[in-house]
Parts: sequence; C-alpha cells; structure tokens
Amino acid sequence: MPVMTNVPVRWRFFSVIFLLSFVSYLMRQNIHVAGEFMMPELGISEIEMGWIFASFIWGYALFQIPGGIAGAKFGPRRTLAGVGLVWIFVSALTGLLPGTIATTTGGTILVLVILRFILGAAHAPIYPVQASAVQRWFPVGQWALPNAVSSSALTLGAALAQPLVALIMVYWGWRASFYVFVPAGIAAFALWWWYARDYPSEHPAMTPGELKTISANRAGLTPEVGISAWRLLLRDPETIKLTLAYFAQCYVFYLFFTWFFHYLVKELGFSILETGFLAALPWMTGAVMATLGGWVCDRLCRRYGARLGCRIPAMFGLSASGVLLYVGLYAPNPYVAVCLLSLCFAGTQFAEGAFWCAQTYVAGPYTAPACGLMNTGGNLAGIVVAPLMPYLALHFGWVVALSTGSAMAFLGVLLWAFIKADRPFTPVAH
Repeated sequence: MPVMTNVPVRWRFFSVIFLLSFVSYLMRQNIHVAGEFMMPELGISEIEMGWIFASFIWGYALFQIPGGIAGAKFGPRRTLAGVGLVWIFVSALTGLLPGTIATTTGGTILVLVILRFILGAAHAPIYPVQASAVQRWFPVGQWALPNAVSSSALTLGAALAQPLVALIMVYWGWRASFYVFVPAGIAAFALWWWYARDYPSEHPAMTPGELKTISANRAGLTPEVGISAWRLLLRDPETIKLTLAYFAQCYVFYLFFTWFFHYLVKELGFSILETGFLAALPWMTGAVMATLGGWVCDRLCRRYGARLGCRIPAMFGLSASGVLLYVGLYAPNPYVAVCLLSLCFAGTQFAEGAFWCAQTYVAGPYTAPACGLMNTGGNLAGIVVAPLMPYLALHFGWVVALSTGSAMAFLGVLLWAFIKADRPFTPVAH
C-alpha cells in the first residue's frame, strides 16, 4: 500500500498549502537580501529602500480583508490560483524593469514601489484563506497545529532565501535572484489547482470516516448567516484585541523580515555570503518553534479550553521574545548576538499558532475575513517598521532602533491577558 494512503486526506491537502506558504516567502523575502547589491547599483539609499520595502507591506496590509472576503466568496482553490499568477508575473518584472526600462534613480524607485505594492496585494489572501481552509478541513480543537506548520513553511522559505539569494547574487547578479523563483511558482500553483478542493466533502479521496471526524463538535461554533455578516467583526472585542496584539508581535517579526540581513552586514560586520547563512538561523529556529507552539496550543485547548489554551503559549512566546531581543542586541560577541536574536524570533513563532487558532475559535465560518482583519493589524506594524528603523538608526543607532521591539513584545503580552478566545462572535444576517 502506498505510504500516502495512510496519511489523512486533510494533511495531504494541507501539504500543498505548506508548499505555497514556502514558495510565498521565497518570492517575497529575496529583495531583502538582493537589496544589498541593488542599492549601490541603482543609486538607492537606505531610507529609499525602506520605502520600497514598506510598499510591499502597504499592499499586503490593505488587501488582507478584501483577500479574506474573496476567499470566503470564491473559495480557497480559485482565490489562491488567481493570485499565484500575479506572484509569478511580478517577480519576473522585478528582475527585468529596474535600471533597464526605468533608467533614472527616481524612475527606478517608483517602478519598484509599484511592483512591490502589487506583489504585496497579491500575497495578501494566502494566510486568511489558509486559515479558512484549516477551519473547514480540520476538526475542532486541531486548528493551531496546521496554522503553525504553515508558519514553519514561511520561516523555512525565508531561511532558504537568505543563503540561496546571497549565492545567486554573488555569482549571477541580483536580477537572477528574482528570475529563479518563477518556475518554482508555476510548479507549486499547478499542483494546487490539480489537488485542492474548497471543502473536504468535494475531494475524491475523502472517506466517510474522516469526513465524520472533521464535522464533529461544530454545533456550538459561530453560525453562518451570509458573507455580509463579516462586517460585525469590526466591532467584535476579541477580534479587536487579537488585531492589536498581532500588531505588537509582528512589529518584532518585521524587524527580522526587513532589516536583519542589513543589520548583520552593516552593524555586526559579516560578509554577504556569511550573512546569507547566519540570517537563515532565526527562520530555521522559528520553523521548529512554530510547530512546537502549535502542538502545545492544541494540547492546551483540549485540556483547558480555548481561552487558556491560546493565551498561555502566546504570552510565553512573546515574553521570551521581548527579553531575548534586548539581550541579543547588547551582546558583546556578534555570534552570540545572532544566536540570541534567533531565539528571539523563535519566541514570536512559538506564539504564532495561538493567534490564528484563537481567531478561528472566535470567527468560525468567517475565519477568512476575520484573519484578514487580524493580519491587517499585523502588517500595519510592517508599514511602521520598514521606514522607521533606518530613520531611528540614523539618529540613535541600529541597536536602539531595533530594541524598540522589546517594548512591543511586552505590550502583546499585556493584551493577551484580556483576550478570551472562547467567546465566539454572534453574526446577524442582513
């Protein structure tokens, strides 16, 4: 009997989502490494590159809720296939247009801002839609682990991007670092279109026994009364608190996503190639801790309920992150600093599954737009971090700039003390 037939269909389905999450971070993270060569070649300053980084996050943040609504209306299969085509096309244009079609510095910056904004908007639906798919495809009480495993995929994608893009840049130039991911994207989305279905009951390999397991214990969850009811989430207290707490966590996340590679090169003095490997460490440790955090969250939810089950790993992860970020930035040895900062990032990922699990408990069938709203809050942090860090670094230094993340991590801990994931919101039909 083939090995895959012993794996539940829901996990086979999710393995394709895992692949999309992995490819997503390969295709969005490469510019943060390639930027080290792009800035001197294209005449772009650190401040200007900060705005280019931020343009992706603007598109990503502004289209979180529309992406979640699209996922709820058109289903995960069509939504992700459509945006995947945009990922591939824009990635190719990012390598082609700057410095060739757009030859002036101002024109190059404008082209990069537009392309990164479009790419951010196209990437926006993946995690709200994925969370909705988890709610549909996995049993109640088993939502944190698959969401956390998807976070592991994104951290592994970012981890591979660091050394891979550094190697490609050194030997073939920064433009090749955008072209190389185009065929990977085509293959991943072809597989998604072939294997994915919107509901488990639609999948030809789904068995009655597994479908019964997935459908059990849903009677007390949020009822579905029509897609327009999602607007009530804007006033739901638990969703608002989760959104604010996710802003605090993602503030730390975006320190690593946007400026960590540059910090290792400029502040700690590592070479491009050495930084390519060292900058992968936070993402690799994050992958391990995200999976562990999701497993712990599901176990605690089954034992203590959704409120404490989500609260405990979130508060633990954010507390550890706040302490380790501060200690790592002031470490006297650069290699010790990298290790401590890697563990700091791992703390944020340990908490990751709790956020998405809590929002799923609260929103039920409205998970896609609810997670889109939560992720909007998270990515507003990226809009702040990308241009703010070089500004603060210019006036106070990189250590002081990045240490602001410690305060944000502890703000997230405080907010989680008031989040009640066991209070589902009550939608009203219009």
